[in-house]
Amino acid sequence: MNFFNDEIHQDMIDVYRDFAKNSCEPIAAELDEQERFPEENIPVMAEMGLLGIPFPEEYGGHGLGITEAALMMQTISQSGAGLSGASAVHMNIFGLHPVVVFGTDEQKRRWLPPLIAGKDRACFAVTEPDAGLNTLKLSTRARYEPGADGGHYVVSGQKIWISTAQVADRMLLLARTTDLEEVKKPTQGLSLFYTALDRSRVRVSEIEKMGRKAIDSNELFIDGLEIPVEDRIGEEGRGFEYILHGMNPERVLIAAEAVGLGQAALRRAADYARERVVFNRPIGKNQAIAHPLAQNWIELEAAWLMTMKAAWEYDQGLPCGASANAAKWLAGEAGFNACQQAVMTHGGFGYAKEYHVERYLREVMIPRIAPVSPQLV
Repeated sequence: MNFFNDEIHQDMIDVYRDFAKNSCEPIAAELDEQERFPEENIPVMAEMGLLGIPFPEEYGGHGLGITEAALMMQTISQSGAGLSGASAVHMNIFGLHPVVVFGTDEQKRRWLPPLIAGKDRACFAVTEPDAGLNTLKLSTRARYEPGADGGHYVVSGQKIWISTAQVADRMLLLARTTDLEEVKKPTQGLSLFYTALDRSRVRVSEIEKMGRKAIDSNELFIDGLEIPVEDRIGEEGRGFEYILHGMNPERVLIAAEAVGLGQAALRRAADYARERVVFNRPIGKNQAIAHPLAQNWIELEAAWLMTMKAAWEYDQGLPCGASANAAKWLAGEAGFNACQQAVMTHGGFGYAKEYHVERYLREVMIPRIAPVSPQLV
C-alpha cells in the first residue's frame, strides 16, 4: 500500500505550504487573541481551488480524495497556524460527503458549487446536549407537513458544539423523523438535511472555550424551522446511515490536523532546545530534553501512517471505521504529548504567548476530546 504519490502529492504539499506560510501562520496568534474567524483566507482558498479538493469535477471540484484533503489539513496545521487555520475549512471539506454519495444530481448542482467557491459556509448540526456521543438518542424532531408544493418538514430541538455556526449560512442537520419507540432499530428513523440556517428560527449562542478561539463553537436552539422536502438527503429515516459517510472522513481530517499541530510544536521545541544555553551548553544536549522529543517524533510518525491508511481505505471504498477511529485516537494522543513536551522544553517561556506553544497546548485538547472521545474509540 503506497499512500503517497510522490509527484502529485509533493506538488500539492508545496502549494499548501506556501499558502499556510503566507496566509495562515502570520495571523494565527492574532486570530486566537481576537477570537476572530479568518474570513480573509476563504476567498484565497477558493481561488486556489483548495475548497474543492475531494469533490467531483463536474460540480467544480478536483475529483481527488480524503487523502489529499488530509495532506492539506496536516500541512496548514503543521505550519504553525494550528487548528484555527485548518479548522476554518474543516467542515467544508468533509461535511458534504453524504451529499456526494447519496444526494441527487440536482442537489449536488445546487449545493456543491457555492461551497467550493467559498460563497456558502456550512456547519455540522448533529450533537445534542442530552444525547452527547450517543447519536441514536437524538431528540431534535422533524415533522413532515404535506402541501401542494411537495410539503416540508418543521424542525424543533437543540444542538450543541456546532462549529462555525456564527459564520455559516447553511447546515447539515440530523433530526428524528420517526419516534424512537416506533422503529425496529434505533439506527432507523433519523433523517439528514442540508438546508439554510434561518436565524429567525435558529438562535445561535456561542460557547466560550479555552482554545481554537478563532473557530466559534455554539449551541443551536431550533424553533419551528421549515425545511423543504428537496433539502432532505436520500430516503427519510436513513440519515444515520448517511451521516457515517461524513463522520469517518471527519475523524481522518482531525487526525491529520492533530499530527500537524504536534509537528509544529515539536519543531519549535527542537529549535528552542538547540538555541537555549543553560550551564554553558544547549539544553538539547541533555538526554532528559532530547529523548522525550525523539519519542514525540516517533509517536507522530506512527499516527500519521495510520491517518494515511484510513484515508486510503476511504478513498478506495473500503470499510474504514476502525482505522479512522484508531487514527483519531493515535493522533490525538501523539499531538497532545508533543504539545505538552514543547511547553515543558521551553520551561517558563513555554507559558509565554510569544513562543506560541501555549496556544498549541490549548488547541490540541480538541482532537483528544472531539469529534469522538478516546473512551468511545
